[in-house]
Amino acid sequence: MPTTTAPYPRQPSSFLSEDHDAFRQTVSSFVEREIRPNADAWERDGQCDLDLYRKAGAAELLGLRYAEAYGGSNLDFMATCVLAEELAKGDSVGTAVALMAQSEFALAILADEATDAQKDAWLAPAIAGNLIGAIGVSEPGAGSDVAAIATRARRDGGDFVISGQKTYISNGTRADFITLAVRTGDTGPKGISLIIFPTDTPGFEVGRNLDKLGARASDTGELFFDECRVPAANLVGEEGQGLRYILSHFGGERLVIAAFAVGIMERLIELGLSYASQREAFGGPIIGLQTWRHRFSEMATKLEATRLLTHQAARLLSDGDPAGDIAVSMAKLHAADAVQSVAAEVLQVHGGFGQMEESPVPRYYRDVAGFSIGAGTSEIMRELIARALV
Repeated sequence: MPTTTAPYPRQPSSFLSEDHDAFRQTVSSFVEREIRPNADAWERDGQCDLDLYRKAGAAELLGLRYAEAYGGSNLDFMATCVLAEELAKGDSVGTAVALMAQSEFALAILADEATDAQKDAWLAPAIAGNLIGAIGVSEPGAGSDVAAIATRARRDGGDFVISGQKTYISNGTRADFITLAVRTGDTGPKGISLIIFPTDTPGFEVGRNLDKLGARASDTGELFFDECRVPAANLVGEEGQGLRYILSHFGGERLVIAAFAVGIMERLIELGLSYASQREAFGGPIIGLQTWRHRFSEMATKLEATRLLTHQAARLLSDGDPAGDIAVSMAKLHAADAVQSVAAEVLQVHGGFGQMEESPVPRYYRDVAGFSIGAGTSEIMRELIARALV
């Protein structure tokens, strides 16, 4: 089946400017040139090429909201939405995850909380794509419950000595540095700090590149720390404030997943419409059957509703509005359900061909299964929303 399709007739958004539209074209061209032709190979390999980070850096895609002094573009969360939407349409959600794990997950805290010296050493090279970063939070016993982090960093003179384990870490198997959540104090939320951890530190070991259901072109590692010594100067912000920094930056991660869902739904509907126009049954293309026409109508409505929720959240986050945190929780919650529904419908449109790996459709079907898990489960999103209501 050809994967070139007619573009989806996207509804206009009052949240987007002409500059955002121009940036969308830049990202779309990058995807067509650098990602989609390599998607199948990277899915098989379990990771995208290292050179892609440098190419993305050269295209100014890795530092959208960060200061120009460090190579960033000083843009807003709407630009982040556009980037995530377009990257997700490249038939390799794993590759999109790898790039956004760099540009958003690993770097956002550094951009806001790191010292100038730390930004020169780590942020600027990562924005250029010359260093790969990761965010190290999840542990075997600490996922949604971030305050349960057990990886320990004890002070020893001018150093921290780190021991523990992390898991499910995107970019973890080949990161040059990790923005690492560690316990520097007592149990509970106030004992957590963030430390920039260079991965060439003695005592550090990468375990498996985890074999995932979806997003397979993104390496996801388990990491081990055995008496790893790093300078105390690598502490990010204030000691004991790590959980606050993590929670205050979850909005960006959740926005990315919601925007991924928007891009994926758009791509899936394009693929579905193309196939439904070609696949004949009962004397004509199945797009002529009312059942499928109406199901496409419902899919398009879910897409546009998700887009508006997501763009609204991005605008509130850009404005620094406190309502942005709840808006982005709503956007992610709705997006995870909507994209899984659309992926299932488009898989059904494709019939037997939807089971074949030569089509990107089953890949997307697998990829979106994790959207109700990453950056806070749907159960956590519901609880956050409920707290704002009750």
